[in-house]
Amino acid sequence: MDGSAVARALLGEVRRAVALLRERGIAPQLSVLLVGDDPASQVYVRHKIKTCLETGIDSDQHLLSAATPAAEVYRLLEKLSHDPDIYGVLLQLPVPDHVDSIRAIDAIAADHDVDGFHPANLGRLMAWRGTVEPCTPRGVMTLLRAYEVPCRGKRAVVIGRSIGVGRPMAQMLVRADATVTVCHRHTVDLRREVESADIVVVATGVPHLVKGAWIKDGAVVVDVGITRNEEGGLVGDVEFDAAYGRAALVTPVPGGVGPMTVATLMENTVRAACARHGLRIDQRGVRALEEA
Repeated sequence: MDGSAVARALLGEVRRAVALLRERGIAPQLSVLLVGDDPASQVYVRHKIKTCLETGIDSDQHLLSAATPAAEVYRLLEKLSHDPDIYGVLLQLPVPDHVDSIRAIDAIAADHDVDGFHPANLGRLMAWRGTVEPCTPRGVMTLLRAYEVPCRGKRAVVIGRSIGVGRPMAQMLVRADATVTVCHRHTVDLRREVESADIVVVATGVPHLVKGAWIKDGAVVVDVGITRNEEGGLVGDVEFDAAYGRAALVTPVPGGVGPMTVATLMENTVRAACARHGLRIDQRGVRALEEA
């Protein structure tokens, strides 16, 4: 599954939606906060700001040193959440150890939480009510729809139970009428679970945790994990080459889920702007906005 191609199509929809919003006098803006000097986080932030520019979304970034007191981080997030010109606030994770990531996320107003991590948004997701959904699992669902992968009645296995991917991913698949099993480090026989799955979503950050030989013939495999190996290359949580020979569809690393996550962040920012101004935008994306 070519996540880069699907992401480009989604960003095209975002770009059209932003143009329509600007015609109404609405200028979507995303504010990104980075605490510390983690090299990978710096790369991610630059990429997000660049994508904002490409789609017409206004953006600004706040770069704080790793020594910034936690209270100052929380206050800034609260301030950004009450700025009427800002529609989305994103805290780049991870944060330094002295900053409580849960408290920091709670400091972002739910209607500004374009990452979808605020407990109010996660609760609405659990209740199957309209909400901002976490970017990576929403991006996965967009990718599955783009490739017309049926979920109804299928057996899905989600490996990893993080708040950002595994747990919301499982809920979205349940909502799509799949029968879902969530696996984690305490799962007794991971191979058996994977071998029975029609859809496998892996998000652990453990390189090649899932062996290609475990994949059922014709299954769909979504690899969210990405790790840099000793040779400097990027690898996923799944043995790609072996899985490729068995799966009907499989995402590469890189070029699979990563581009979908960034594109969905832009989509969520547009959705936040629409929600504040009472404009409905549903699964049809920009087409719904054009009809509003």
